[in-house]
Amino acid sequence: MWLTWRRTGISRERGLLQEWPAAGPALRWRIDSAGDGYGTPAVAGGLLYVIGNNGVEEEFLNAYCASEGKLVWTYKLGKVGNPDQQPPYPSSRSTPTVDHGSLYALSSDGDLVSLRATDGKLNWKKSLRADFGGEPGKWAYAESPLVDGDVLVVTPGGKLATLVALKKSSGEVIWKSAVPGGDVAAYSSAIRLDAAGKGQYVQFLDKGVVGIDARTGQFLWRYEKTSTGPANIPTPVGFKNYVYSSNSRRFGGGLVQLNAKPGGIAAEEVYFERDMPNTLGGQVLLDGILYGTNSAGLAAGEFLTGKIKWKTETGPGSVLYADGRLYLHGEDGEVRLVEATPEAYREKGRFIPPNPPKHTRSREMAWAYPVVANGKLYIRDLNIIWAYDIRAK
Repeated sequence: MWLTWRRTGISRERGLLQEWPAAGPALRWRIDSAGDGYGTPAVAGGLLYVIGNNGVEEEFLNAYCASEGKLVWTYKLGKVGNPDQQPPYPSSRSTPTVDHGSLYALSSDGDLVSLRATDGKLNWKKSLRADFGGEPGKWAYAESPLVDGDVLVVTPGGKLATLVALKKSSGEVIWKSAVPGGDVAAYSSAIRLDAAGKGQYVQFLDKGVVGIDARTGQFLWRYEKTSTGPANIPTPVGFKNYVYSSNSRRFGGGLVQLNAKPGGIAAEEVYFERDMPNTLGGQVLLDGILYGTNSAGLAAGEFLTGKIKWKTETGPGSVLYADGRLYLHGEDGEVRLVEATPEAYREKGRFIPPNPPKHTRSREMAWAYPVVANGKLYIRDLNIIWAYDIRAK
């Protein structure tokens, strides 16, 4: 359920099927041994990268041929973090970040690596726990490292270095940001936002959403209202001087406007609405409309006002946008294709991937996001990955 794609929720793919046949798109290949985990695959340069685990002693990153599903290389990251967590979901949970031939991956135990994307050769390695005194939440680390130019941003959590900025080429520390309150890391990924006259990194920590000066690491602002649920997971959505956040299907989503003030930035609440998209499956912002799921199902609402345009009872899930369509991977495993329009809910197809894995924990669900790349739709559920052909003929 934690992945790189949460930052934008948008694929630049074009020429895709605008409707699916009754049985769904054509299955190209399937992997049954990707390793357990909730993180979404990342696809780049003809390879599919995914983090998995076998038991709690072995967490690893696998690279597969994206067109055929064959294993190309594997790299052992370490062990699974916080194996005695309660409720128990000990497993891998992050998505790698790919940038200009390098791969950046964070294990659930806080092992941060930079690898050569083609063959998995190690460039450098850090430990968020040992090197920065990091403190994760009870479900361990779950984050996609953020690449911003020559900078890599990650979230150790805790009082010493709540967020850190590193040189992406070497792992050398640029700055450490000790956020007031010493929040432990939550399960979100940071974004870059230029707002209220400041370039900043916005991250959802255990006690709320914060803004950090991108140049110096100085703490700028905090918004706490959306941190009332059990786990802060969805990546915030930033647009101009606005930041949207949500964390629990039981409460809602909130928008703040960032305004410059003497000595800093003020985060002023615009609205907090229960029915706005708010589940761990993230949100997509398109032309002023925010799409995602709430406790009942897929919904669309006005980003700047919180006014609901439409809502459904499809059930919660993770969302992605590509070529005029929303791809919804439901927590129940069903995949839907929906027109991305504020006018009404218009479904263009649905299917259930064949022979899904058995969820052994009482509340475990299909949490990984859908991925669209090079005319294919990739769906991950625990140790299984399916690849479907979706390019229009």
